[in-house]
Amino acid sequence: MWEVGQPLDIREVDLDEPKAGEVLVKIGSAGICRSDRHFMHGDAPIAIPVVLGHEGAGTVVQTGPGVTLASEGDQVILSFVPACGRCRSCLEGHSNLCDLHGATGANMLDGTTRLHADGKDVHHMGKVACFAEYAVIPETGVVPLTDSIPMDKAAMIGCSVTTGVGAAIYSAEVKPGSTVAVIGCGGVGLSVIMGAALANASQIIAVDIREAQLEFAMRFGATHTVNAADQDPVRQVKDLTGGRGADYTFEVFGSGDTTKAAYDMAAKRGIVTVVGIAPWGQEASINAVDLVRNEKTLRGSYYGSARSRTDMPVMVDLYQSGKLNLDDLVVRHYTLDQINEAYADLDRGEIGRGAIMFN
Repeated sequence: MWEVGQPLDIREVDLDEPKAGEVLVKIGSAGICRSDRHFMHGDAPIAIPVVLGHEGAGTVVQTGPGVTLASEGDQVILSFVPACGRCRSCLEGHSNLCDLHGATGANMLDGTTRLHADGKDVHHMGKVACFAEYAVIPETGVVPLTDSIPMDKAAMIGCSVTTGVGAAIYSAEVKPGSTVAVIGCGGVGLSVIMGAALANASQIIAVDIREAQLEFAMRFGATHTVNAADQDPVRQVKDLTGGRGADYTFEVFGSGDTTKAAYDMAAKRGIVTVVGIAPWGQEASINAVDLVRNEKTLRGSYYGSARSRTDMPVMVDLYQSGKLNLDDLVVRHYTLDQINEAYADLDRGEIGRGAIMFN
């Protein structure tokens, strides 16, 4: 990406060899995720020029000096928060919030880049930059698999699945028999639904403005659907829950309005979890009195509150045991030169997830 609002430029760039603590990965698949679109459309800032792509999987083909966490030939899932393991957040068990990762932005952990083009440094989204045939990644940003799974399914675990399932079981800690409402039924929202189903929620209400997406959500564990384009979604969710509201609500679209709706449709003592990333600077208006009188909890969830190296293998096991329906999640495949077409499909609201496949 050279400029905001312009198509992505498919071209050759220079890629350095991995430095100490880094690995070179041959990319097998990369997911078409809305987070990249935020940068493309200027809804969030990022240093440019930049190679986007943060949801991916591949094979390690070279290791830099001192690497101990991966070996050549390993199939790996890529993590867009390669934790340093030494900062306060990491030491407190919240590696998804790694301070060094945040401080170094779209550069590697040492603050420099491995990508270059036309005499300029090119930045790495999430220190992954997997919209490319190869990527140099910190070793803590690759999660080796003991059993091989299809690359496109592994890529989904790199972002949408871990983010969504994790939001339900790690962030909100959905309890068996509870009621759940999920606003936004894209790839991450569908993964929240799968997580709520894993937690044995008794009622899982999918909320979206697209009827096809709502029908699709039923495949992943939704028990009821609400079309927010027809009438007030807050009222519909309360009607479905006997006037009480849902015990757990999830905002997975990314806007101030949907954050407020998720809050308003929560029951007394309800837990409201915001997963979607709204455009930069957007705010949500919350009734401060209601927050206190009804003892609601409003919280964020970044990367599903997951620890990549620990929790991604769990997602793989859940997929292999048939408890996560990733086979139906990915419905479109593209080549790298079709990436702008892939994002046009996303903008049109095509159901399910798309993935770029590499040879």
